[in-house]
Amino acid sequence: MKTILITGSNGLLGQKLVDLLHAEPTVKLIASSRGQNKLAQIYPQVAFAAMDVTNAGQVEQVIAETQPTHLIHTAAMTNVDDCESQREECWKQNVDAVENLVKACEKHGVHLIHVSTDFIFDGENGPYSEEAEGKPVNFYGESKLAAEELVKRAACKWAILRTVLVFGIVHDYGRSNIVLWVKGSLEQGKQIKVVNDQLRTPTLAEDLAQGCWLAAKHDAQGIFNISGEELLTPHQMAVQVAEYFNLDQSLIEEVDGTLFTQPAKRPPRTGFDITKAKTQLGYQPHTFKESIAIVAGQI
Repeated sequence: MKTILITGSNGLLGQKLVDLLHAEPTVKLIASSRGQNKLAQIYPQVAFAAMDVTNAGQVEQVIAETQPTHLIHTAAMTNVDDCESQREECWKQNVDAVENLVKACEKHGVHLIHVSTDFIFDGENGPYSEEAEGKPVNFYGESKLAAEELVKRAACKWAILRTVLVFGIVHDYGRSNIVLWVKGSLEQGKQIKVVNDQLRTPTLAEDLAQGCWLAAKHDAQGIFNISGEELLTPHQMAVQVAEYFNLDQSLIEEVDGTLFTQPAKRPPRTGFDITKAKTQLGYQPHTFKESIAIVAGQI
């Protein structure tokens, strides 16, 4: 029996983990987030603890009370441009919070599973293996790399799961993703500009949740790449979405990233080699086309 505490249970990945694990017979699940429990109506049987990961005292108290065997840390500040302009807040949420969790996990012997990102890399040599050296080109990447270093030095069991461009649907429909954005725009007859000079291995949120569960289930330790397998440009993704929903592809204009002025620089070519996760954890992601179908079924 594993007792799994999830941080950020109101977020996209947090919600998918609760969807996945609430009925798992070998798991006692505890959801936690900073705000109110958004899943209270859907999963009233799932235990919930209010926990702000930036509050060290609260983190210690919740972990001492719930006594988890594993903690899956999904909470983070992930808006790359906000992280660039609000550096203090970004550091607080992405680094100081991890320091709080590491200390509590060390003290209580908890296995920490930390979610990281392809944005720790400069995007010059993707797709990357687990051994590749981090070299971020924006502040979000810097904060996530600093968090990884804290986890690597932790005196408890730990695993770092790196992922790429996570998409999916949350229960309250409070956020968009590439599938919803392309579908919605084309249905309204809007012309959209989509970049063709960035490469990613997009990840269905359900697949990432599965990867997190496999890491906990197998008591995995070390670094694992958990993403989709296909290396695609956003333009290629948009075309696949249009094809799936039978929408007008001529509305999709292929452009390069220089057209957009964004506060934070993006790494041009990331993506992951996921061989290690497939062989050691039995991780098997959906194709992008299959992922579109899963999202479509949830709309």
